[in-house]
Amino acid sequence: MRKVYKSADEALDGLLFDGMFIAAGGFGLCGIPELLIAAIRESGVKDLTVASNNAGVDDFGLGLLLQTRQVKKMISSYVGENDTFMQQYLSGELELEFNPQGTLAERMRAGGAGIPGFYTKTGVGTVIAEGKEHKDFDGQSYILERGIVADIAIVKAWKGDEQGNLVYRKTARNFNPNAATCGKVCIAEVEEIVPVGSLDPDMIHTPGIFVHRLITGEHEKRIEQKTVRAA
Repeated sequence: MRKVYKSADEALDGLLFDGMFIAAGGFGLCGIPELLIAAIRESGVKDLTVASNNAGVDDFGLGLLLQTRQVKKMISSYVGENDTFMQQYLSGELELEFNPQGTLAERMRAGGAGIPGFYTKTGVGTVIAEGKEHKDFDGQSYILERGIVADIAIVKAWKGDEQGNLVYRKTARNFNPNAATCGKVCIAEVEEIVPVGSLDPDMIHTPGIFVHRLITGEHEKRIEQKTVRAA
């Protein structure tokens, strides 16, 4: 099965449609799949629901999709540092589903593991619990959270081999491993593709069985193009 694609556009070909659900890795601006985000923006696909810890900033990350009003709903933990997000939310243009960070990470992990829902104490007694099923275990109240299964997952890794096995670098690991598992199709943007067998099996963070498509080698070209246009 071919997994390595020449560009983000090629890797996303045939997957994008209006109203789709995207799970995105990254935390702040660390470990975000910037090339895939740029390609999604350029495609013009709209009415997106995006599950991600945050929505980037105004001019980078998922904030680029907010600029073009391609996102209908965000499922996030943190939405600060993005004026565009704030303006669209306050004006009613953008829906927001707040999730505690641990809950959002577990929702992605659960969806990838085939678990449709789980109970957690986090959020009990707050607005997070409104409208959700409550159940008592051992005298403690818990709320039901649904696992996330997205149409596609987009993630950023440090290294990957041609079978799709991924290794993340330090803090860039963040939400990426969980997001990678919960997409019906996972597209990984990697800094380097290495030969099969060169990754230590004990160091692989996302097994290739979860990864369907890989891209690399575009970063410098995109940066050069932006520099030329700015000049």
